[in-house]
Amino acid sequence: MMSKTVYETRMVRPMLRWLALILYRCFGWRTEGAKPDLSRYVIIAAPHTSNWDFFFTVCLAFIYRLKPQMMMKAEWFFWPLGPMFRWLGAIPIDRNRSTNVVAQSIKAFQENEEMILVVPPAGTRQKVLYWKTGFYHIANGAGVPIALGYLDYRRKVGGFGPTVRTTGNIENDMATIRSFYAHISGKHPLQESTSKTVAKVEAHR
Repeated sequence: MMSKTVYETRMVRPMLRWLALILYRCFGWRTEGAKPDLSRYVIIAAPHTSNWDFFFTVCLAFIYRLKPQMMMKAEWFFWPLGPMFRWLGAIPIDRNRSTNVVAQSIKAFQENEEMILVVPPAGTRQKVLYWKTGFYHIANGAGVPIALGYLDYRRKVGGFGPTVRTTGNIENDMATIRSFYAHISGKHPLQESTSKTVAKVEAHR
């Protein structure tokens, strides 16, 4: 899963950080919160309702000096976008196959002393009834915390909220996570998951 990305290219990274800051501010956005002072964790990228989320997430990665791996639908990895997305830290995920994404991600955490994995819990094209809880099972299985990352399009603010350590009680932990996102709006609010009030407790594999 881990491969060299633009965030690890020392000669290019500082220049792209300044570019990300300029673009972020040109769009009228600002940052909020501090990144976790940890070497390994899962970031929830929520709410996820638009393909613009990837652009702003990449900007935030440069601004916060992160080196993330980001889960992304495999359908987007066609030429010439595929190599570019991989360079930007994106990982193709085929949700139509029976591959165990959770187990593969846990294994990657176990094999790497430093790893930041960005997981969007819901899709962009249609409203879903529940958050997929794969991000929770990855963090719980790997023994790493969950950082609550967000893009609030209403306020044009992106950044980090609190960090949650899983207890194994998914219903209680998900209630804590949902409460943080209750007042954060995606680009297309009508497509947001109703997981803000109901949790579906199952692994997304």
